[in-house]
Amino acid sequence: MFEVFKNWEKQRHTYAKEWKKTTGGKVLGYFCTYVPEEILYAAGVLPVRILGSHEPTDLTEPHIFGGMFCPFSRDCLAQGLKGRYDYLDGIMIAQSCLHIRQAFTSWQKHIPLEFSYYLCMPNNVQSSRAEDYLAGEILEFKKAVEEWTGKEINEESLSQSIETYNHSRRLLHQVYSTRKQENPPLTGEEAMEMVISNQMTDKSEHNQALGDLVKNLEGRKLDRQTGTRLMLIGSENDDIPFIHMLESLNATVVIDEHCTGTRYFWNEVVTQNDLIKAISKRYIDRPPCPSKDWEVRRRIPHILSLAKEYQVSGAILIQQKFCDPHELDIPAIAKALETNGIRTLFLEFDVTVPIGQFKTRCEAFLEILQQEEELF
Repeated sequence: MFEVFKNWEKQRHTYAKEWKKTTGGKVLGYFCTYVPEEILYAAGVLPVRILGSHEPTDLTEPHIFGGMFCPFSRDCLAQGLKGRYDYLDGIMIAQSCLHIRQAFTSWQKHIPLEFSYYLCMPNNVQSSRAEDYLAGEILEFKKAVEEWTGKEINEESLSQSIETYNHSRRLLHQVYSTRKQENPPLTGEEAMEMVISNQMTDKSEHNQALGDLVKNLEGRKLDRQTGTRLMLIGSENDDIPFIHMLESLNATVVIDEHCTGTRYFWNEVVTQNDLIKAISKRYIDRPPCPSKDWEVRRRIPHILSLAKEYQVSGAILIQQKFCDPHELDIPAIAKALETNGIRTLFLEFDVTVPIGQFKTRCEAFLEILQQEEELF
């Protein structure tokens, strides 16, 4: 049932190459989920998320200040330097953090492509001017994509693109809602493969697979105990082996709050007469990453709401090493969760996940939670 998503996630490069060969379309790699993919898709471009491979490498040292840059940004750049994304016609970023921006600019310099674009996504999304400002930037981006592809992005194509993406978001919500059940019909590992593959495949094709999944998910029973209900929170996390290990310890990840999960698809584009402004509003209003969650913190109430809705017993807070924005956020998030009776475990990720060390810490954390569950 979930095998198609697993295969897409594992064979991401093969999929993109075959898509390009079959359609004759262009493929663009993006570094951050604040990129308005609807514009690209309306021009017939396949947007694919640039992710790492979790292999130790010193390949990036001459190109990026590796000593203090997060392992995720270095791992992403390494994929380009190794030629694994050699099928890309372009790359882009919407302003997120300095580390990912450095990976983007290093890619621009050392791996030339026919198209690259930096979208000035405002960090102060709570400003009264943010929506109008971003709408202007998206309009300029639209013009650049039209010039690059030679295709006009008209109202019809943009409207269809928005609906395709909104349909994808609704389907993902439907699947995620089943995880509220006492015995969820899918694991956290399966959910992660589903969402990551959604960031790398043609949305129309992925929607077909999601639609089939929704039809067949009801009544699915896993050959395992749900165990302790956990939430994953933090910076970018596509470490599937880690979740596999975690769920082997009589636990299930029932909800997440990161950009390879709910933050990517949680809210829709609410259509209006001005479609560019509608897209702008969607990205301004989406669940924020910490670099954009100020001056009023919206992220913490959202996390608490998810934790309550999905009935979690504990939360694992994940930070990519040297990730300054998340490092600033995590103490406040941990305090809020603990105050609300949800225990937390903090883990710092590097390029490779030290499964053995993490397993020991997760076992101890789960033992505490399971003892409390027996008491209450």
